[in-house]
Amino acid sequence: MSNGSNEGIAPNAKRLLFAGFMAILAAGIGFGIRGGILANWAADFGFTGAQLGAIGGAGFTGFCFGIIIGGVIVDKIGYGKLVVAAFLFHVLSAFVTFAASKGQPQATAYNFLYWGTFIFALANGTLEAVANPLVATLFPKNRTHYLNILHASWPAGLVLGGLVGWFLGEGENALSWKIQLALFLVPTVLYGFLFIGQSFPKSEASAQGLSIGEMLKDVGIIGAAVACYLLVLFFQNALQLPAGVSYAMGGAILAVVAVITGFSVGAWLLFVLLITHVLVGAVELGTDGWIQNITGNILTPGQGKILFVFTSLFMFVLRFCAHFIEKNLKISPIGLLFICAVLACVGLNMVSGITTFAGALVALSVYALGKTFFWPTMLAVTSDRFPRTGAIAISIMGGCGMMSAGLLGSAGLGYAKDRYAGEALQKTNPAIYATYKAEKPSTFLFLAPVNGLDGTKLSAAQSSTNRTPEQTTVVEASIAGDRQTLKADSFIPATMAVIYLLLFFYFKAIGGYRSLSLAEVKKA
Repeated sequence: MSNGSNEGIAPNAKRLLFAGFMAILAAGIGFGIRGGILANWAADFGFTGAQLGAIGGAGFTGFCFGIIIGGVIVDKIGYGKLVVAAFLFHVLSAFVTFAASKGQPQATAYNFLYWGTFIFALANGTLEAVANPLVATLFPKNRTHYLNILHASWPAGLVLGGLVGWFLGEGENALSWKIQLALFLVPTVLYGFLFIGQSFPKSEASAQGLSIGEMLKDVGIIGAAVACYLLVLFFQNALQLPAGVSYAMGGAILAVVAVITGFSVGAWLLFVLLITHVLVGAVELGTDGWIQNITGNILTPGQGKILFVFTSLFMFVLRFCAHFIEKNLKISPIGLLFICAVLACVGLNMVSGITTFAGALVALSVYALGKTFFWPTMLAVTSDRFPRTGAIAISIMGGCGMMSAGLLGSAGLGYAKDRYAGEALQKTNPAIYATYKAEKPSTFLFLAPVNGLDGTKLSAAQSSTNRTPEQTTVVEASIAGDRQTLKADSFIPATMAVIYLLLFFYFKAIGGYRSLSLAEVKKA
């Protein structure tokens, strides 16, 4: 093993890193393009917002299955086999999605698009189950730096996907949505080429021949309980199963983990990291799903698109700076996470008060600086401190973060928007609220149902070139609701900051943060 922190443990380390980068880039491009062609699908097939939302939700579902199942088995079957599976899933997803055509029954087109999106996300999750532990294994001396580089490909993909929509999806010469979406196959072919014929290293846990039960011991009952609770929410919301059945299925999975780990309680630190990553998924990916809509509502839709691409590009550049921050500024990964949480909290509050495009650029820069390092640095900390878990812990962590984004972050912000916009209009003009309130109440977890604003009526008011005083009142209430939603969202990184500060003091009390080897863990 090389002593240089920037050297990998294998001669092909940099090639494998670039292959993983291209794999996640393919996922980001596909994700970005799909977000831009929802309007095409609505126009071609007459889908409702709920149907489009369900298709988008398949992206979270498939990813979770891919990363959790892949993470559990990757140390046993090897990285190469999962790469082949992911490549085939990506190609298959294109064929299934492109099978949807005008003139088909709506139900047929919906099924092609739903399952095409699911398979695409399954490929993405499978690749992350490979790429995350692979990079953590290849660069054990500098995991924070290289995992941030690996995940710089995600915002890069969002930028490229957004640019595809701008330049190829709008205007008289716009290309069909199928041609636009097919562009994700370019990096797919590239990562397939880069991975093919390569030898892959084994994680320290895999090299020692640890069983899945041994690898899961640090996750244990308390760590598995976090994942199982999110699975219960998934069973209830995505699969529409009764609460009793959902909890029974979650309990059964928890019981299996308890048995195969010899009823290990689990490591309290990993439990805290899993809980914190649930918050990361909610505030990072969950907010990403709404930030373009919110800033576009406060300013203009066009400016909202520009701001989203700018934020993603800024994140891409910043993720190459983790090594500089950690080494030159002498900031530990936990210290970096604490600073990021504070910046994210401040940034969201700044965004809630924007009135100009220039002000929005500044506010979103602060927010982007905060959220940039969360996801990859959390994976690095888990790999550093729990080498016995191999690929399992960081894969479960990634799955929990993604489920949180779909089930808690995105859904919670949607509920908040409905609540605060409805409250603002009701306070300003109860009579107008009675006219514009949605018929179906919005619900979220255990919170009281609320009636937001009717989406169709609100959209008509927002798009009107000559607004009536009534429409102006409605739009202003919607903007007030968006601002309050961002303020409420800022409590998530504020909570994370408290957790990271406590962890900082914990590591200081035990002699400082450092990565552990499997031998050290066995001796403990």
